[in-house]
Amino acid sequence: MVYFVGAGPGDVDLITVRGRKLLEKADVVIYTGSLVSREHLKFCKKKAVLIDSSGLTLEEILEVIKTYEGENKIIVRLHTGDPTIYGAIAEQMEGLQKMGIDYEVVPGVSSFTAAGAVLKKEFTVPGLSQTVILTRLAGKTPVPEREDLAQLSKIGASMAIFLSVKNIEDVVKKLRTGYREDTPVAVVYKATWEDQKIVLGTLKNICDRVREEGFESTAIILVGEFLTGTGKSRLYSKDFSHAFREAKN
Repeated sequence: MVYFVGAGPGDVDLITVRGRKLLEKADVVIYTGSLVSREHLKFCKKKAVLIDSSGLTLEEILEVIKTYEGENKIIVRLHTGDPTIYGAIAEQMEGLQKMGIDYEVVPGVSSFTAAGAVLKKEFTVPGLSQTVILTRLAGKTPVPEREDLAQLSKIGASMAIFLSVKNIEDVVKKLRTGYREDTPVAVVYKATWEDQKIVLGTLKNICDRVREEGFESTAIILVGEFLTGTGKSRLYSKDFSHAFREAKN
């Protein structure tokens, strides 16, 4: 059996309980060595086969899985963050389906929610934004024209931008199509890792601040009024009724 497991954003304690248990009993662990903390591997069995996939092609990964699955081994494919968000698992799952190999996907804590947590912010602040956009700048992987940052910025929602900090100037240029230049921005480098760094600013000055820090990868860009604005949900208001509580006068 093959399990795609989200390792979480960095801190090894942010993997799910299910993910940790699967690591502990896995016979084979194929991990994304360029992104996943090696601290996770300390929870593996001493006899577990540990394979760094950072230098492997898709075909080589699938061949490894095919070999060990044929021996009835428990295989964990360990990805960073949540494997369903920019996890490059679609092509792996397609390959397994063609080979008739069963698999499951175990979710993980995404870097965007981890970044919100370390900043102590809520993406969906009542009165400011009830929508969160997860996106990226076009690079080696293209982005559909309808999803261009300039188009998405016109919505004015809370936004988390992955895999784009190296081109922060292009990001800001596109964002200013829809957002005001004083819109708050936070760039979180390696959220929850020991060397985590946070840069705060606005669309007017964030480029200079990011360049001063030298971020070129492993950072997420958060944009929106939720970073500085306040709002109040009515959920806990005494004059608000719901299925579990009557309003109190």
